[in-house]
Amino acid sequence: MFLENLGIDAVDPIRLGRFWEAALGTTALTVEPDIYETRLEITGDAYLDLCFAQVPEPPASPLRLHLDLRGGDRQLDVADQLRELGARDLDIGQGEVPWIVLGDVEGTAFCVREERAEFTGTGPLAALPLDSADPQRDADFWAWLTGWADADADADVPGIAPRTLRHPSLRGPLLEFCAEPEPKQAGAKNPIHLDIRLEDEDDADEIAAQVAERGGRELHPDWGELPWRVFQDPSRNEFCLLPAPGASA
Repeated sequence: MFLENLGIDAVDPIRLGRFWEAALGTTALTVEPDIYETRLEITGDAYLDLCFAQVPEPPASPLRLHLDLRGGDRQLDVADQLRELGARDLDIGQGEVPWIVLGDVEGTAFCVREERAEFTGTGPLAALPLDSADPQRDADFWAWLTGWADADADADVPGIAPRTLRHPSLRGPLLEFCAEPEPKQAGAKNPIHLDIRLEDEDDADEIAAQVAERGGRELHPDWGELPWRVFQDPSRNEFCLLPAPGASA
């Protein structure tokens, strides 16, 4: 199994998807009024699909996962280019920090990061910071789920998470586990989540059992018949297990 998708709730999937496509230089896969999918190539067979699924109104739940773009030594220029695409500056109480906080065309916050050695080889998407009640525990959980390994990051440097994972190729975004500012609200749904794709040799029921053993749980939302299964990690962040490509729905 492997990390395949970044799922993002969107009132207007086409508008939001095209914004991020221009921001990240991705390639459109699906263009429909209720779903927009675009692919970020990482290296070789590795990729990350951004999937914008329609929701009736802007998400109200706090962000527990967001996008950090690589600005580097062109941070100010990158931020200006994003503003030209429709982004706007946001004050979320960040104070004096070396990164720039912007809102996308639907107002969802993201960051343009400063130059850091840890971002070498990430491409335009530097990191995916995820709120965690226990970063050490959750990093172990996601390392098992994705096959990603610990990145070479100094947790004592401000702005670097307690634990960080990276694709084994050392390419593509970092997955950062950040101490949550507050526990996940009961009944809340993350506006942005991750999807894991099963492979032919994976047994979905066995993996579901292991998710539970490792502190996660399966959810059973009233969304009708779906080809995927919905779970939460030990900090109650949602993710989906997508069927293997050859599996029947």
